Amino acid sequence: MIARLARWIDERVGVSRAGKRALNKAFPDHWSFMLGEIALYAFVVLVVTGIYLTFFFNDSQGEVVYHGKYAPLRGVRMSEAYESVVHLSFDVRAGLVMRQIHHWAALIFVAAIVAHLCRIFFTGAFRKPRELNWFVGVTLLLLALANGFAGYSLPDDLLSGTGLRVANAFMLSIPVVGPQIAFFAFNGEFPGTSIISRLYIIHVLLVPLAIIALLSLHLFMVWRQKHTQFRGAGREEDNVVGTRLWPTYAAKSIGLFAIVVAVLSALGGLAQINPIWLYGPYDPAAVSTAAQPDWYLGWTEGAIRLFPPWYLHIGSYGVPEVFWPAIALPGLTFLLLYAWPFIERRVTHDTAVHHLLDRPRDKPMRTAIGVGVLTFYIVLLVAGGQDLIAQGLGVSIISVTRTLQVLVFALPIAAAWLTWRICRDLAAIEPRPQVSPDLLAPSDGGGGAAPGARPAASGIVFRERDPGSPSSIDGR
Repeated sequence: MIARLARWIDERVGVSRAGKRALNKAFPDHWSFMLGEIALYAFVVLVVTGIYLTFFFNDSQGEVVYHGKYAPLRGVRMSEAYESVVHLSFDVRAGLVMRQIHHWAALIFVAAIVAHLCRIFFTGAFRKPRELNWFVGVTLLLLALANGFAGYSLPDDLLSGTGLRVANAFMLSIPVVGPQIAFFAFNGEFPGTSIISRLYIIHVLLVPLAIIALLSLHLFMVWRQKHTQFRGAGREEDNVVGTRLWPTYAAKSIGLFAIVVAVLSALGGLAQINPIWLYGPYDPAAVSTAAQPDWYLGWTEGAIRLFPPWYLHIGSYGVPEVFWPAIALPGLTFLLLYAWPFIERRVTHDTAVHHLLDRPRDKPMRTAIGVGVLTFYIVLLVAGGQDLIAQGLGVSIISVTRTLQVLVFALPIAAAWLTWRICRDLAAIEPRPQVSPDLLAPSDGGGGAAPGARPAASGIVFRERDPGSPSSIDGR
């Protein structure tokens, strides 16, 4: 009966041929290609847990007195937003574990995007014809950072309130238009009356919809352009060697999704994160200097702590010290990320179409630049906790700051030089993989192996060619 129903539908819709072609699409087997899927599955967990949390969160900044189960806060005046999060953590079944899974998923989502972009950068997957996909990936990172900060600020606890006050200072530091931007964002002088409700709409609606749209565009372009792959036996610019989407790759992908959900669930149930009841409601008089943001914004905190106090006057306008590390540095960072494909093309004069990836060792200069830049931001991330480092080591905070100010320039240069030397030496002593001629034999056109071709060492290899090739599919 099911078969008859399927035939009846197919006779009227005609999807069987397109479906078979889609299910036969080949995907490479390298583990690094799974980093993007980890980001996708973390986002799915974010959406599911976020929907659960929206049923209990109140985005109002109106004041109430807490009378809930958490005794240390009884009788304390707080915003309705903070009270709803405390209620969610202590009175709602599975509320706390959902909050913690959501927070851990956000951290891993951003980390997976960063790792995925690093893989694309170091292997040259951003080159023609994938520049647009690179722009989509960088924009996804920018949106993930923005949405992470928005969600982090919603509970209106002491830590997130301090973060909002810092964000207000960032806006005010922008020359000419800064005060107007801050006044509009907070609907008045800080803390205003509308920032939580506005961030709530941004966090649960606007940015998630933009992320879903960009993820869909990204997946469409990957599907349309076909997947990149590393050089090796049987791999050419016009084919993809790997496993079929169904059932092999689908089984791997479903298994990875289960692992991501399991790890996030374990972290949410076993590893405490963002215990807002310990921080208390936001109170400007109780701000602590030990406050640090989540790791993905920690580098901006470190830049603020290390940057010299440069205050400039431009006519009748002033440019405060915080503008350079908080606005100029992130702006320059993302500007260079967007421009990198064009910068490399201008330097190398490489305008060819690339579907085969580079090994990082085969491009010493690009790899050295990438390692140096990553080292620079890692030092800034460490500097975001320079007060805690000084306290833990029992030394002066000024000494730690001076040391980090030297390391933020010295370590990236040293790391880049060492990386360049290692890559150059490895490329000199180890030739690139040679392709066996018999594995490049033309297809027999019937979907089987080419005459004289060797059996695949892994047992099952599927090769998909471009539609314009003489043979569209060569599977073994």
